[in-house]
Amino acid sequence: MVSNTSGEGQSGIWQGPSDDVVVPFNTSQKGIMGRVTRLGPAVDAILKRHDYPLPVAEILGEALALTALLGTALKFGGKLILQTKTDGPLNFLVVNFETPGHLRGYAGFDAEKTTALMKGSEGIVDKGKLFGHGHLAMTIDPGGDMDRYQGIVAMEGQPLSAAALTYFRQSEQLPTYIRLAVARHVQPGNANGPVEEAPYTWRAGGLLLQHLPQEGGKQASEPVENEDGSLGVAGDQDEAWQRTRILAATVEDHELLDPTLAPDRLLYRLFHEEGVRAYEARPISERCGCSQERVEDVVGRFDPEQLNELRDDNGDIVVTCEFCSTVYHFEPKEGGAPETETSK
Repeated sequence: MVSNTSGEGQSGIWQGPSDDVVVPFNTSQKGIMGRVTRLGPAVDAILKRHDYPLPVAEILGEALALTALLGTALKFGGKLILQTKTDGPLNFLVVNFETPGHLRGYAGFDAEKTTALMKGSEGIVDKGKLFGHGHLAMTIDPGGDMDRYQGIVAMEGQPLSAAALTYFRQSEQLPTYIRLAVARHVQPGNANGPVEEAPYTWRAGGLLLQHLPQEGGKQASEPVENEDGSLGVAGDQDEAWQRTRILAATVEDHELLDPTLAPDRLLYRLFHEEGVRAYEARPISERCGCSQERVEDVVGRFDPEQLNELRDDNGDIVVTCEFCSTVYHFEPKEGGAPETETSK
């Protein structure tokens, strides 16, 4: 089902929700397509559950938006896993996307180093310094008997969006534009005073634009030289791509986050001169894959000696899901399977 974004503000064009969606689109120019996402309750639930320091929460929000943009491109069932491993204060981050649109994620960080980096920053922290050096990995797991695919690029003190662009240029050889935005949205009527003391909700948004090979064409497997002598990829200097990318770069963070601005209206603002068409929205939801049965299966793989090392002072085995913070309490009984209690 295609929605023709033929005029901003026209009634009856956008019938879907404006939050927790990914909207695919293309333009009248062959090979130029993209996706826009806006996350509301889904990203709010994940970030509030963990209560990370502000810059860590913002980066995880960006990762959730980016993974939603990438995961909805899967043409089959399965998972997409975005993961970073670095030597900076934010040393580990992982976001899982499971078709048709389930997101979960968490981050690992050094509290002392993160606090030191935030000190005196007035809320503005260099996200590249939070990451430091390491790598970004994107893994596609189709499930079943199909092989997993993983692409890895180095992270060298740059933000997540820059590392993702490097991935697409090096691993996929695709001209790509990415813009990510995350912010705390203060609820109406509570705008006075520090945001930390006012009721707020997290919001995230993102825009992905790519120049894909035209039908029957091939992307170059090696970098090509641009007119200025720099290295690029095939399609970088295409006039239509350059024009559309420049238009994409005019998007503002507040436009990606605004709950009152329908996705198709945003696309019309940006690309109406390019004949943009928005397709049916893909819903996104926050959902963890953990369950009592899955955790019991993992616990059951340990031998008695290993289980004894996992017991707390009460003799129970306690397992906490890193993604959703659900706590599973196991009380092994003689002659049967362990009894389980769960709590959030």
